[in-house]
Order: sequence, then structure tokens, then C-alpha cells
Amino acid sequence: MQTQMTTRGKIAIVVIGYLVAIVVAVAVVSAYALLKSGPDRHASGGMSAFGDSLLFLAVLCVASLPATGAALFFLRSYPPFWAMLSLGAAALAMTGLAALVFLLSPATARPPSALQFVADLSPIRALVAPLFAASFLLAGIFAPARRSRIILLLAATSEAAVFGLTPFHWIRPL
Repeated sequence: MQTQMTTRGKIAIVVIGYLVAIVVAVAVVSAYALLKSGPDRHASGGMSAFGDSLLFLAVLCVASLPATGAALFFLRSYPPFWAMLSLGAAALAMTGLAALVFLLSPATARPPSALQFVADLSPIRALVAPLFAASFLLAGIFAPARRSRIILLLAATSEAAVFGLTPFHWIRPL
């Protein structure tokens, strides 16, 4: 006799997975803060807090992978979700490629404009590319339709290329 899991059960699994991920991230950051407490940490409180927040986000991303994988697995039977996700991934990958173009193009003295503002934000966009690449890769693995899978994997590859080519922005002046 085979029983199917209810929608509530699926939602509970995903929510509990994310709550466990948050607890793990808080525990890791707390342990790190205890191990690294000292005069240097207190003298540079702002920098320590920023480092702790980055550590929290990194651990949260890794610890939430099982919950995200479960959510994507449960959503396999909803084709509109995958169509919208692949469309969004393609659009987001385009912004990464645009950021890469801004990063690698020679800087010129331009008056402040909306385009210059976007160009100034492009390093930040390029630095979040690994998070998008991992997300698109995970979604591409779970995507049920071939078209969605290909689009998601191409978006993941594009984001990986954006992050991989970003260092050329900083070493170009050398």
C-alpha cells in the first residue's frame, strides 16, 4: 500500500529544513565568535560583525541546500513553476553578463547617469554570481522538463563564467 504525502507534510519538511539551516548557521557563527573573541575582535567590532554576517550567509546557503532540494523535488509536478523559474534564471543571467561587460570594458569619464550607476554596481552583481550559479545548477538538476533543465544549466554556466572572469577587472590595471 503506497501513501502519498500531503501538501502540508511537504511544506512542513521544507520549513523544518530551513529552520534547521538557520539554527546550524547561528550555532556556527556563535562558536566562531567564541573562538575568536579577544581584543582585536572588540577593537574592530564593525569589521567583525560584517565577517560574521558573511559567515552566517555562507553557512545558511550550504545548510539550506537539502531543504531547497526537497522543495524543488516537490515542485516537479508544476510545469508553470519551472517555466517561470527558467525565464527568471535567463533574465538574471543576462544581468550578470551585462555586469561582466561593464566590468571588463574600459572605464571612461562620464557624467553621472543611470547607466553609470548600473556600471558602478556591476562588481557587486558579479560577486553574487556564485550564489546564483549554485541555485540555477540545483534547480537544473531537479527540473522535470528538458527545456527548463537546459535553460537553468545554461544560466548556471553563465553565472559561473561571470564570476570566473570577474578577477580580470582587478588584475587588468596590473
